[in-house]
Amino acid sequence: QLQLVESGGGSGQAGGSLRLSCLASGYTFSMGWFRQAPGKERWGVASIDNDLSTSYADSVKGRFIITIDNTKYTLYLQMISLKPEDTAMYYCAACTEVDCRWWQLRDHEYNYWGKGTQVTVSS
Repeated sequence: QLQLVESGGGSGQAGGSLRLSCLASGYTFSMGWFRQAPGKERWGVASIDNDLSTSYADSVKGRFIITIDNTKYTLYLQMISLKPEDTAMYYCAACTEVDCRWWQLRDHEYNYWGKGTQVTVSS
């Protein structure tokens, strides 16, 4: 059973930056970051495959960067130029299926989830 633990969330000012981390208990094919704001659906922010291909939601392109250190089983999300609308609970997810369509940023493609880390951006 793969376990995912997020860290690095917190509060920041608009225009600032934060870096999220997600420690996995083992190797996985693809990983991603999702977020959910209060009263809204969860949606995909960014994802990365084991060949380091990446996919981003349009609203974060140019501001967020997803990376992975496979030697440490750790996923990162570097967030810059933060906006108040980035405020949400951020979840790390992993897809261990060989036919996972990780690039589509759809949560049903991912079969393991962390408990989330809160990010709050004030104006």
